Amino acid sequence: MNATTAVILQAFLVLSVARVLAQAPGGQEQQPEFIKQGQQLMREGKLDDALALYRQTLQSSPNSLPANIAAGSVLDLLGQGAEAHSYFGKAIQLADTPEHKAASQRAMAMSYAFYGNCTKTVQYEQQVFNYYASVKDLFRQGETADEAARVCIDSGDLDTAYHWYELGHETGLKEPDIKPARRDLWEFRWEHAQARIAARRGDQAEAQKHVAAAKAILDKGTNPEQAQFLPYLQGYIAFYAGDYKAALQELLKANQNDAFIQCMIAQTYEKLGDEEKALEYYRKASTAIAHNPAAAYAVPLAKKKLSSLTS
Repeated sequence: MNATTAVILQAFLVLSVARVLAQAPGGQEQQPEFIKQGQQLMREGKLDDALALYRQTLQSSPNSLPANIAAGSVLDLLGQGAEAHSYFGKAIQLADTPEHKAASQRAMAMSYAFYGNCTKTVQYEQQVFNYYASVKDLFRQGETADEAARVCIDSGDLDTAYHWYELGHETGLKEPDIKPARRDLWEFRWEHAQARIAARRGDQAEAQKHVAAAKAILDKGTNPEQAQFLPYLQGYIAFYAGDYKAALQELLKANQNDAFIQCMIAQTYEKLGDEEKALEYYRKASTAIAHNPAAAYAVPLAKKKLSSLTS
């Protein structure tokens, strides 16, 4: 799954949680003030303060779905998984609609992603996948499969990752009256995924074949917003081929605000023996506050690296 998918699914989570709140006049939903305040604290790096705020809210409103999910998300960023799971479990129990339950299940899936647990992530993503099947939303159903696959490839379970990427590709293409651009998007994502899996398996020839196929799809011009993911792919392939100079050159062209990319750049600098630059990028990656696959991979690894390189 690429960054666009992560953003879409993260937006789904936020909106789904918001719908549990009372609606404002005119039918528009408002984000709770405590969520706004907590997010600001997180952007300032004050995770403990944000958690304290969410816990304070839960003291007076223990059945608040957004407060339970928000508290669990901060706990994952702090590396406190067992407690995070308890909050997400309560959110799943509290959910009063299938949509809210799916949002809570997706949050639980991402919680397990922070600890590299592909099996448990898939368990909960399967439930989200089933929800989208029930409402016949094949696009988001496919994206959910891709998200599960992304967690599994990052955790090293390449066979499971392949299965879920393939399922996402097949499901997405079943969308009724699918437009050519949407079809190209799914084909690009599938080639992107196969290239990364081949690289992780050490099959550079196979990886490059899929890189070429991905580039050919981009060259059609139907999905120009996906062009940013080509240097990420080329850098990823080069990294796993041990060509760290080429990897760095490509990764520096990718989205510099993506925690996963920041972590890959840090790892590349570390391989090149530039500890100062590695630390710079690990520090950036460690401050991610999203609850998505990129942060789930980057935050724990970056914090571990910062501890070992500065001790």
